[in-house]
Amino acid sequence: MNGMAHTSDLWTASEIAKATAGATEGNWLVSGVSIDSRVVENGDLFVAIRGPNHDGHAYVVDALAKGAAGAVVRAAEAVGLGSSVDKDRLVCVDDTLVALENLARAARERSHARIAAITGSVGKTSTKEALRRALGAQVDGPSRVCASEGNLNNHWGLPLSLARLPKEAAYGVFEMGMNHLGEISPLSRMARPHVAVITTVSDTHREFFESLDQIADAKAEIFDGLTPDGVAVLNANNPKLDRIVGAARAAGVNRVMTFGNLPDADCRLVDITLNAASSDITVEIEGRAFSYIMGVPGRHLAMNSLATLCALHALGADVEAGAAALANVQGLKGRGERHQVDMGEGTFELIDESYNASPASMSAAIAVLATSQPQSGGRKIAVLGDMLELGDQSEKLHAALVVPLVEGGIDFVFTAGLHMSLLWEALPANMRGGHVGTAKKLVPMVSSSVQPGDVVMVKGSLGSCTRIVVDALLETRRHDALAPCVVNGG
Repeated sequence: MNGMAHTSDLWTASEIAKATAGATEGNWLVSGVSIDSRVVENGDLFVAIRGPNHDGHAYVVDALAKGAAGAVVRAAEAVGLGSSVDKDRLVCVDDTLVALENLARAARERSHARIAAITGSVGKTSTKEALRRALGAQVDGPSRVCASEGNLNNHWGLPLSLARLPKEAAYGVFEMGMNHLGEISPLSRMARPHVAVITTVSDTHREFFESLDQIADAKAEIFDGLTPDGVAVLNANNPKLDRIVGAARAAGVNRVMTFGNLPDADCRLVDITLNAASSDITVEIEGRAFSYIMGVPGRHLAMNSLATLCALHALGADVEAGAAALANVQGLKGRGERHQVDMGEGTFELIDESYNASPASMSAAIAVLATSQPQSGGRKIAVLGDMLELGDQSEKLHAALVVPLVEGGIDFVFTAGLHMSLLWEALPANMRGGHVGTAKKLVPMVSSSVQPGDVVMVKGSLGSCTRIVVDALLETRRHDALAPCVVNGG
């Protein structure tokens, strides 16, 4: 599905043409929106975006053949599509990306939904999914909560997600990402959220910023589109809190809610028990204390759940009912998803953290591995690829990972990549599992080392391709059919 349950009357052809200043002679309905012909579903609107590597116009015929109800194309390209395309199924515009953005604005303009926007150096997607689940437990139908699918959080992903917002939605939850100044502001102005959440500010994407202050300023752009009565939800424990609060006030934000374990946090962590597969949490929010279970382990995810509760409160939803739904939260692919892998003579547990990595998220994943419970005779094994986009801090930040690894009692560490060689050199000899230049070369080394009872955590930036190790471990008897590695900068 394209991010949510389809609705039969998401857009009519005439509504699309009006919103995009386009032209069509068609009379059809769409139930979804897609910019990827590979995942088009029956009834979708296909928007032909020209990207850095591919032009969507080359796939219009394919998208329509797969069941797309219509397509948005550049008028200059329509003739070139030939007689194989029914021109009544096209909406012709000057610029398809601008058209998608305008369709997103039209969706937001007609919607009565309460909107939450989420950004942060780490924890954006997991917090978005937790809030989606917490809200979903309180409404009558899947189309009543619309949320970004996966990490559709950039200049394509956010307008695509908004364009999918059904008329009947009660809530919208949208993720906003960036790696440069000025990227979040237009997204926020497009979404016009009622609630803006910043999970935290850390060294992610440090290569593109002069300082942590500048990263905080980039995240604070999320306030630029906040509605006049909007609420900022901020991490009380983050060292850049005062700077972000100042940015919120400068943007006209009157109400700020904080979460954390500090005494004056609006949603305060009272107690937490970290289990191998979950966390038991007690919080106090505006003088009311209650307990709930977070269905995934890790102190960082427990803290993000407090952000979820603040967002629920600010959206006017039932906080305790939403908290109860968090017991059903599961790890996401590449972001903590867990697998029990059968080796024939026994099983081992695989924790997939291969989607991305930063110093903060790497330390958090190591902490989760540290609290895991291997079976009899099993070991805790970390398989780590390079963290990218850290600039001149990279060597120091990679080497510093030795501290949480040693303190967490991790038994063996396998590393891959130029930057991870610094960690390898810092590791005690008894923890060294092996180091190679690429994740692909790690596959036979790790596969031959894993034993029944082990818990194996694999993590690295997307560009370091540690997913290749996950794929191999999930198919322990077939190492010759590895998926190709796609590098996009991590």
